[in-house]
Amino acid sequence: MWRRRFSTTVSGSAAALKDKKWDALIIGGGHNGLTAAAYLARGGLSVAVLERRHIIGGAAVTEELIPGFKFSRCSYLQSLLRPAVINELDLAKHGLKLLKRNPSSFTPCLDGRYLLLGPDKDLNHSQISKFSKADAEAYPKYESQLENFCKFMDLVLDSSPPESLQHKSSLNEQLKSKLHNSVFWASCLRHAASMGQKDMVDFMDLLLSPASKVLNNWFEADVLKATLATDAVIGSTASVHTPGSGYVLLHHVMGETDGERGIWSYVEGGMGSISNAIASAAVAAGAHIVTDAEVSQLLIKNSSTVNGVILADGTEVHASVVLSNATPYKTFMATTKINVAVDKLPQFKCCKLDNSHAGPEHVGTIHIGSESMEEIHSASEDAVNGIPSKRPVIEMTIPSVLDKTISPPGMHVINLFVQYTPYKPSDGDWQDHDYRESFAQKCFTLIDEYAPGFSSSVIGYDMLTPPDLEREIGLTGGNIFHGAMGLDSLFLMRPVKGWSNYKTPLKGLYLCGSGAHPGGGVMGAPGRNAAHLVLQDVKKT
Repeated sequence: MWRRRFSTTVSGSAAALKDKKWDALIIGGGHNGLTAAAYLARGGLSVAVLERRHIIGGAAVTEELIPGFKFSRCSYLQSLLRPAVINELDLAKHGLKLLKRNPSSFTPCLDGRYLLLGPDKDLNHSQISKFSKADAEAYPKYESQLENFCKFMDLVLDSSPPESLQHKSSLNEQLKSKLHNSVFWASCLRHAASMGQKDMVDFMDLLLSPASKVLNNWFEADVLKATLATDAVIGSTASVHTPGSGYVLLHHVMGETDGERGIWSYVEGGMGSISNAIASAAVAAGAHIVTDAEVSQLLIKNSSTVNGVILADGTEVHASVVLSNATPYKTFMATTKINVAVDKLPQFKCCKLDNSHAGPEHVGTIHIGSESMEEIHSASEDAVNGIPSKRPVIEMTIPSVLDKTISPPGMHVINLFVQYTPYKPSDGDWQDHDYRESFAQKCFTLIDEYAPGFSSSVIGYDMLTPPDLEREIGLTGGNIFHGAMGLDSLFLMRPVKGWSNYKTPLKGLYLCGSGAHPGGGVMGAPGRNAAHLVLQDVKKT
């Protein structure tokens, strides 16, 4: 496959790494690792980031896989990046440009109808009214309640979990830890009190319930419920009927763009532009970033303290602390993405239009095969039985409609986020070319049902199955969140009970990736929170 290497903010070489002892080494140049590097360097530490691939960004990366077409190869939309990270690192100055989408969602139906949703309240009301007058009236109340819940979540996202001390400590350390934890819980209680009892009960119901129960309580129209339900299952193996999937729904609406809640945006130049902007801020603060520097193992002193790493070429690099942006699984020991280049925009027959110009249906996320929650559930059941979904659930985005920098004139970049695909299918092997091709064509054929002729517009494509996501991007099991986002693996339980505040059982080793609190998505929160903790610990020594 022809690939172009993008220019990224990289400084120095692997050879220079061994010339000094670093204050901090970061394993993995994904966006969280780069975020941690920026904050640590700004805090006065000498920092080096070690990235295995030839390009920084991890899952937030832009690659030119087909000449002239620049793909956000893994992650593909921005909303979750914490406002604190954007503002504190001044990412706009470092080249970050967000492109808001309006409308933000389009769901075509085989019966000739369709549903558009976005930030325009009048549009939402008129569109939902086509399916249910009652739902049109309920929708603003639903959005308002979720926004209220998101305000509560801001405190949790931007804070280290109030974990108990995991090691022997001085009386002074114990008192400081108890004081910090007391302040956190007191803030939570104040937020809960401001919400009121009814909203707090509804909040707990959302966290614990299946998304289907939450949405059935609010709405009656299948297409509206299915459109909203995709946010509860995207990137996971869960069904809409899985208890706790309501939280993942909230996880996908808690973000914002330029202060507007729930607004997802494209990033000019692709998602790699986020990583590049953070890297630029890190380098400006003095961080040292090296690509093609694979870490093979940790340097451990006296079986208890990490004091550096060993690279794949045998180079030893020493440091006072090490932060791992890799998945927790990789540190200690299902979904498929298809990137497509097309020579024309898909024409959806429900819109009864046929022209080469982009319409509102092309701007936002296009939901294919998601006309009812039962369709989504049926697709998940196929994967539970070991086979890729017979009728996959597809989120299609066409960022080139708003971003003219990523494709040749008149042609487009299309991202297909496809569910559900088992890591090891029982009816074939992802390493088999014919099996892979068959699944890709199944996805294209499904899109043809809604947009006839889509398959014939495909110039080329790149497909990342769960094993590919693991091998290429380092996502264990192909999990985009670095681990499940169920209730048993969140907050004080993430990544495991007793070790939620970024520290690990090995002294000097911290986690700063999506496998740590508050979880997956292009948030930057794990990197920022972990860096703040490291800076506090360094001051104590």
